[in-house]
Amino acid sequence: MNEISVLDCTLRDGGYCNEWQFGKSNIKKILKGLSEANIDIIECGFLTSKVQYSTDVTKFTDLSQTNEFLPEKAESSLFVVMANYGEYDFSELGECSGRGIAGIRLAFHKKDAKNALEAAKIIIEKGYRLFLQPMVSLCYSDSEFLSLIDAANRLNPYAFYIVDSFGEMKRRDLTRLFYMVEHNLSEEILIGFHSHNNMQLAYSNVQRLVEMQTARNLIIDSSVYGMGRGAGNLNTELFTEYLNETRGSQYDIKPLLGIIDEVLDGFYQQRGWGYSLPNYLSALHSAHPNYAFYLDERKTLTVEGMNEIFLRMDDGKKYEFDKAYIESLYLSYMATGRTQEKHKAELEKLLKGKEVLLIAPGKSAEIWKEKIAEYASRSGVVTISVNFDYPHCETDFVFISNMRRFREFPAEKRKKCIITSNITADGVYLQTKYRDLLSDVEAVSDNSGLMAIKFLMKCGAKKILLAGMDGYSHDNAENYAEKTLAVFMNDAMKDAINEGMKKVLEEYGKRIAIEVFGK
Repeated sequence: MNEISVLDCTLRDGGYCNEWQFGKSNIKKILKGLSEANIDIIECGFLTSKVQYSTDVTKFTDLSQTNEFLPEKAESSLFVVMANYGEYDFSELGECSGRGIAGIRLAFHKKDAKNALEAAKIIIEKGYRLFLQPMVSLCYSDSEFLSLIDAANRLNPYAFYIVDSFGEMKRRDLTRLFYMVEHNLSEEILIGFHSHNNMQLAYSNVQRLVEMQTARNLIIDSSVYGMGRGAGNLNTELFTEYLNETRGSQYDIKPLLGIIDEVLDGFYQQRGWGYSLPNYLSALHSAHPNYAFYLDERKTLTVEGMNEIFLRMDDGKKYEFDKAYIESLYLSYMATGRTQEKHKAELEKLLKGKEVLLIAPGKSAEIWKEKIAEYASRSGVVTISVNFDYPHCETDFVFISNMRRFREFPAEKRKKCIITSNITADGVYLQTKYRDLLSDVEAVSDNSGLMAIKFLMKCGAKKILLAGMDGYSHDNAENYAEKTLAVFMNDAMKDAINEGMKKVLEEYGKRIAIEVFGK
């Protein structure tokens, strides 16, 4: 019976969930637990020259930095690191001593394959076990993949991988690639498989590999709790239990559960990973998961909108994340659509020289509801809510630039809506150009509250009194007047929005009087 080795990549792939900031004591706990669980190959993190080293982070600039973390007794485990091609000069790599890190996983994109294979020679010459990781294996044609296998045979690495970078592989895809590798790769080279879980197929795919009638020895990648970018990875605790039951393996599950309980669950609570519609869409369109993450973080698009943007992407841009490209594509998509401005002159006449009470959905809009309602009733004050139907007083208008919010808005009240051109709708009061209301600060470029303020400035309002535009607390329960309006975003994004709001409001405050209600 062929041998199957488990490679745990929690400290490397899992680092996408916490910026690799596991903390020194947690790094030691994870490595100790994995060793005690008898995991065959343990990946300690990245080897890269692109960072300043910190003992709390699993990105290393020198392999010697890993020594203080490695368990003293771990004879049954092989310790490795990963290096992305182009992020480390392997001529600076010390000779493998036989202790500590003994293997290097070299990850590379198709466009870099030729140069990466040259760099791989140095790794082998230094005495390390080389793992070749051709990212996004499905982006290779059959002839290209066969050529890569031939090059691997000449190099003779320790392992050659099939890599499902975007979690898009169906069983037929994996089977086709595996047979291609099995029949053409030198017998002494191990075959590896690295998967992501965008379509919830990681576990079933590896079961398919295990059940195949093959004499080839395999390496299967996984991470504890499935911790990994976006949808995450195959779960180490599930897969090792499966191997114990079906193949008589001797993995100890208890240390893995301890890692989850004592370390990883805390990270999960801060920024979860796992299946989601955006991650599904990235896999469906064979695109880098960071594209899905970017679009989801905007909190403005429906799933249909995200899908439409993926459909507009050039195939050549899908495999590597390009922030400028996706931002341009997003803004281009949002700027499409028609305008309807037959009431524009009427509205400008109403707003010119007036004081506007602008009610955003922050929690203070609920706390100050009586005073807000009293103020809204004053003569000469125009009231406009942003992205929601304010329940405590009747507003004159509702400004909406968010597709999700418009979809949820009561149809019978849309005749008083001022919407932006990225939203498809009929029967609204006015539809204005989305692009004309953007700000120059990326984190809040199309923030609805700021777009409403810019719109009011263009219409000649004299003063804006802000209610419910509170900024974001790290405590999600404190952010919205109504629970149904709440959206999840990570703390870093909240901080970026708060800073961006402050900056743009200061700029707009030089052009129009802006006050905060209750202050």
